Amino acid sequence: MKHIVVTGAAGFLGSHLVKSLIHQGHQVTGIDNLSTGVASNLQEVAHSPLFFFHEADVTLPDSLDFLVEQPVDEVYHLASPASPKFYQADSIGTIWVNTRGTYHLLELARVKGAKFLYSSTSEAYGDPEVHPQPESYRGNVNTWGPRACYDEAKRLGEVFCYEYYTKHSVSVKVARIFNTYSSGLRNDDGRVISNFVTQALTGQDITVYGDGSQTRSFCYVDDNIRGLQQLMAEDQANGEIINIGNPTEYSILEVANLVKELTQSDSNLVFLPLPEDDPKVRRPVIDKAREILNWEPEIGLEEGLKLTIDHYRAMLQETS
Repeated sequence: MKHIVVTGAAGFLGSHLVKSLIHQGHQVTGIDNLSTGVASNLQEVAHSPLFFFHEADVTLPDSLDFLVEQPVDEVYHLASPASPKFYQADSIGTIWVNTRGTYHLLELARVKGAKFLYSSTSEAYGDPEVHPQPESYRGNVNTWGPRACYDEAKRLGEVFCYEYYTKHSVSVKVARIFNTYSSGLRNDDGRVISNFVTQALTGQDITVYGDGSQTRSFCYVDDNIRGLQQLMAEDQANGEIINIGNPTEYSILEVANLVKELTQSDSNLVFLPLPEDDPKVRRPVIDKAREILNWEPEIGLEEGLKLTIDHYRAMLQETS
């Protein structure tokens, strides 16, 4: 049994990861400041003897002192707002958690001799001029715009990981995570799947930004979590940046129409201006994940959307 630390434990990916690790029999310490995470995401494991939750802000120097006397085998650093709605509302906090917070957790991994996984993002590629995006692409990121607090903070977090890998021999792995969704995604976080499904089920207009021709690749959360765990487990991935995402690409308009069809919704499509710096295309090259991790997604968009829609429908019925 390993002792595994997960930051961002009450968030979307963090809570799914915590539940998966506990079901595998590991002892898990979850850390979250609950700024965007929701404690109810952890309700399923809240009373498990294998789980301990600690409310803390990992950007603070003493936030990890409670772990001083404990062995730590692995650290998953997933703490950070991930939705533009939330990271733009707390831009400075987003910068701190991906820089100062990353430093504190890398120090923990160094002292404990633990493996370390950093959840970076496809936003590191910015509005890409290379398509699809391999890990070797250095990106096209605007440092002077509303998305920079997330994009550039994640990129600097990767630099911290590089320094700790090269100078301190910490077993570091970096996951560049592409759009991920499922029933556990907050329906108020402003991301495309949660927006479309909630709007379709409640009869609201479905808001498409731009003309809907911009593309994304959507990975169901179960595939994502499996990829993160295989990345953590694979020693060959030490010192590597690896894309975790689904390489099947859809236009936003295709997704909106698919959600309408699957929900049998009468909602109208409404087109709004494209936000500043919104990427026009996004699709991962996952050759490294296939070769090093023996990983690729298994759940297609239509199957994943059906699962997501069923959960949102049940959730909306409960609240009404």
